[in-house]
Amino acid sequence: MNTQQQQSQTRHTIHLNVNGTDYALAIGEAVGTVAPSDTLAHTLRETLGLTGTKISCDQGSCGACTVIMNGKPILSCMTLTVECDGARVETIEGLEDADSGELHPLQQSFVDNSAFQCGFCTPGILMSTKSLIDQDPHPTRDSIKQALSGHFCRCISHYEVIDAVCEATAKGGDHE
Repeated sequence: MNTQQQQSQTRHTIHLNVNGTDYALAIGEAVGTVAPSDTLAHTLRETLGLTGTKISCDQGSCGACTVIMNGKPILSCMTLTVECDGARVETIEGLEDADSGELHPLQQSFVDNSAFQCGFCTPGILMSTKSLIDQDPHPTRDSIKQALSGHFCRCISHYEVIDAVCEATAKGGDHE
């Protein structure tokens, strides 16, 4: 076997931290590896079993697949897993308190304000709004609308979502 063949058979590994857990994922075409063409959404759902991240349009138009990577919301259906080496990823499964099982205050506010219906788009909407309140704990209604501008949901009115975010951040927030 020549050097080029040896290099092509060498497995490359990428490292991800997802919801506080470190993963080493071999990149390749064999069973049990992540293909170079796999999206982060596919890897989260099919390889890691984190099915809360939804794939809807699979073209980056609806926002359902939104996760937080390195502190910023991204469309996981448009991001290749191989581009995420060394990244810190937060999914909807990471919002719940791991010790107590309590919902994140934002999740609880969505429940209290009926800010979801079928729930398919809700994980992506929650992740975008979580990223927003991580950056600005007391966002205005306009900044909430801006954070939601990449989301398309046919089941609910975004008014309930905006109200839920306002309620979750009401301690000292200006929501005019």
